[in-house]
Amino acid sequence: MTTGRSTKLVGQAGEYLVAAELSRRGLIATTFTGNVHHYDIIASEEKGRHVSVQVKTIRGGSWQFSDIRQFCDITFQGKRQIIGRAKQCPVRGLICVFVRLNSYGEDKFYICPWLTLRAKIIKGHKDYLAKHKGIRPKKWDSPHTAIAEESLSAFKDRWEYIEE
Repeated sequence: MTTGRSTKLVGQAGEYLVAAELSRRGLIATTFTGNVHHYDIIASEEKGRHVSVQVKTIRGGSWQFSDIRQFCDITFQGKRQIIGRAKQCPVRGLICVFVRLNSYGEDKFYICPWLTLRAKIIKGHKDYLAKHKGIRPKKWDSPHTAIAEESLSAFKDRWEYIEE
């Protein structure tokens, strides 16, 4: 059983692993341990240019999002979910890093721009709804969504999104 404490520790480990990797790459990386709404790290280079980084970490399964409405509007026709307009990025140039914690030294990192993630999340949710005639099978009004590791495979170790 996963506890709130173990979930928090997984998230914290992911943030520190990402910050350490960014430091290895010559960036100053400051973590906020979940205390900033849309990002977890700010990475800055020598000239002061910086990027905001959101980190999502798991040990297994898919990365979960409790509310797809952070990416797009959702309306309902009866029990059918209708995907509407895509939302704007909450922080200019936001980069997302997805971490899969494995055994020591075997962790995996997937790095992509938030706008790319938004497109993948919306497409994945549309595809899921299409399989179920627009109605989520267990809880029709749930805004929950997720993204699988396979969907992010093209972004494995794409640190250049942050370095650029």
